[in-house]
Amino acid sequence: MERRYRLQKNRAFQYVYRRGHSVACRDLVMLLAPGKQLKVGFSVSKKVGKAVTRNKVKRRLRECIRPHLGDVKNGLYVIVARPSAAEATFQSLQRDVAYLLKKQDAFRTARKEGNRAT
Repeated sequence: MERRYRLQKNRAFQYVYRRGHSVACRDLVMLLAPGKQLKVGFSVSKKVGKAVTRNKVKRRLRECIRPHLGDVKNGLYVIVARPSAAEATFQSLQRDVAYLLKKQDAFRTARKEGNRAT
């Protein structure tokens, strides 16, 4: 994920936690706050595991959100990993991220599920 899309400052995270709207699933929670730019941050606490596990979960989440960056509305997104995310497969996390984005109504246009090239 490119640096320009990263949410890094603690103030920005605190703003999203205060003003954001949250949706959740089994392994992840997504918060969305209004913003002029598209920024995405990740929060993986020590409850998820040791440093190697936390970094692995963050790398997976970055790759899960990357294909959607061109399709989502501007705003500040924070994805919080729950402890069960450490055992989740990459495909499961991809489905969860897409589900949460859809639940947040974050996509710019209606996605066409039936028109896939095979």
